[in-house]
Amino acid sequence: MSRIGKKPIEMPQGVTVDLSGATLAVKGPKGELSMSVMEDVNLTVDGNVITVEPRANSKKARSMWGMQRTLVSNLVEGVANGFQRRLEINGVGYRAAARGNVLNLQLGYSHDIDFPIPDGIKVETPDQTTVLISGIDKQKVGQVAAKIREFRKPEPYKGKGVKYAEEYIFRKEGKKK
Repeated sequence: MSRIGKKPIEMPQGVTVDLSGATLAVKGPKGELSMSVMEDVNLTVDGNVITVEPRANSKKARSMWGMQRTLVSNLVEGVANGFQRRLEINGVGYRAAARGNVLNLQLGYSHDIDFPIPDGIKVETPDQTTVLISGIDKQKVGQVAAKIREFRKPEPYKGKGVKYAEEYIFRKEGKKK
């Protein structure tokens, strides 16, 4: 039994759900998102509660049960509150600046990196070493954060690079004489 799948999803105030066939559309104050539901699970909308149940007792249906519940929960939370990731940049001369729909990164290479910001994502730079990525689609926000981090991953000796704010960099000891 899926412990996650058993939990009902509470819809906050101002969020509406439309289930037509295998498509679930969620509308809220931040925007609108939709997804196609797997045929192995049943979605039930009852008032302001959504429940997810497997159609059969097959292995695939049980494995999709919790995943589909989490995806629906992310849609509801995204249109109600949105998602945010914070990146920190460490290193001498490393900095970021958001200009229009381009994020300009200086990460110690011989050239600047201009990262085009995708639609539906908002990127802010409150200071030169902090990047805030926000949007209503959790997968898209996480993907953009991962792509930016990939330009210069943090190294284990001095911790230079782009890291998530909550990430801990395990430090190695340098050379000994």
